[in-house]
Amino acid sequence: MGWNFDEPVIREGTNCIKYDLRKEIFGNEDVIPMWVADMDFKTPEFIIQALTDRLKHEIMGYSFRPHEYFSSIIDWSEKRYNWKIEKEWICFSPGIVPALNFCTLAYTNPGDKIIVQPPVYFPFFSAAELHGRKLIYNRLKESDGSWEMDFDNLRESIDEKTKMIFISNPHNPLGRVWYPDELYELSEICLENNIIMVSDEIHCDLVLPGFKFTPAASLSDRIASDTITCIAPSKTFNLAGLSTSSVIISNPELRKSFNSVVEKLHVGNGNIFGTIASIAAYTHGHAWLDELLKYIESNVGYVLEFCSDRIPEIVPLRTEATYMIWLDCRSLHMSGKELQSFFVKEAGVGMNEGSTFGPGGEGFMRMNLACPKATLIKAMDKIEKAISKLR
Repeated sequence: MGWNFDEPVIREGTNCIKYDLRKEIFGNEDVIPMWVADMDFKTPEFIIQALTDRLKHEIMGYSFRPHEYFSSIIDWSEKRYNWKIEKEWICFSPGIVPALNFCTLAYTNPGDKIIVQPPVYFPFFSAAELHGRKLIYNRLKESDGSWEMDFDNLRESIDEKTKMIFISNPHNPLGRVWYPDELYELSEICLENNIIMVSDEIHCDLVLPGFKFTPAASLSDRIASDTITCIAPSKTFNLAGLSTSSVIISNPELRKSFNSVVEKLHVGNGNIFGTIASIAAYTHGHAWLDELLKYIESNVGYVLEFCSDRIPEIVPLRTEATYMIWLDCRSLHMSGKELQSFFVKEAGVGMNEGSTFGPGGEGFMRMNLACPKATLIKAMDKIEKAISKLR
């Protein structure tokens, strides 16, 4: 079956953060929004049908997660990543960002140090600092247009107060798919120093053709015992508003500590529709996802070729995963605020400004490509016109 990702969807008037808050966020309600990580594609019909079927029952009372919730995750992980997980390893969280905060509360104390690898998803920072933990930057290294982990600096950054590291796998915003040997070396450093690794793998399903995702915890039982894996169907199937994520923890002691925080905060029940959507997504989503990835790959190729041919001032990093692309705008010689203002006011395109992702993000912009090709073409044309005025 084919799916029409070219079909435009009107999102205005639905309390949509991406569209209905453009005036508040960018000061311009007409800007093309290509920032927050949700897609402008319809949620797949097999998920909508499952939700519609549940709505035929008129009572939305207390519910629990049935066997199918767990089995669908187990089957999905094994089929797509050859990673065998057990039912008891699967914990619930009402989102990945809450899960990061739960991990901070479960595994560290005020004054402890948590490592992040910027430029990286900015809620990593607040998940540490808002709870009185100290943030340690292990900046990614850039070399000839590629980015990699700095293991030497990581080793030097660790002391007795270092208790945890947040990693983004695949990496947001760079779109890097970490290789098994990179994850293995990182894991060994963590094991040697009794550091818990929290791996945000929410973008794991969005690895583009030609690249392969490796769950960090799949490398070995020993590494799994030290790893907290955060996953969700939300980015993959456009379900972020249903606040349903899973946290996979094979270590019984770590799992008990995580669940204890969730129980103390009384946020573990979830909601009926998040459960149903998750089951439908992981049960029926393989073919739809394969088509989606081809479409995103086409959009990525369009931006790469467009910039190379018509806007050499902007150099996109080749995206390996996610539907975001990291644009190197340093040749424009603008500050972060200047870049944001330029793209909004001169091009009419709203993106994420790079410095919000921490050290190393200065001079970059993050662009969301999960949109119909017509929207992308319009945005790139507008950016080209704005850049041409600077020449």
